[in-house]
Amino acid sequence: MIFDTDVLIWALRGNEKAAQAIDADASRVVSIVSCMELFQGARDKKELAAIRRFLLDFETLPLSENISYRAGIYMEEYSLKAGLQLADALIAATAVERGETLFSGNAKHYMTISELTLKTFRP
Repeated sequence: MIFDTDVLIWALRGNEKAAQAIDADASRVVSIVSCMELFQGARDKKELAAIRRFLLDFETLPLSENISYRAGIYMEEYSLKAGLQLADALIAATAVERGETLFSGNAKHYMTISELTLKTFRP
């Protein structure tokens, strides 16, 4: 299962449900896009170091040509119609290309992507 950035943020902020959901999944996979979003949101060096330590427990999936191509299709198809953002398109494309379920608290960001298997998190 690929964990979306929002679930990772919940866990980093101490949400027990998010931490339990992550701990329950042996694979613990994230997109490099989620890593970059977390790094971008760090408020200082101490928080950045905590994010780095947290991410050591995850396999980080890189972008590929196929992921980039699929994300481009998603942006063309869903950015105007559903407000899909670039990072979400890349994360969704990663999940679809890898045949993984995406675990996210932002289901509305992804609901229009029919080939995406989505599991919704409720904090």
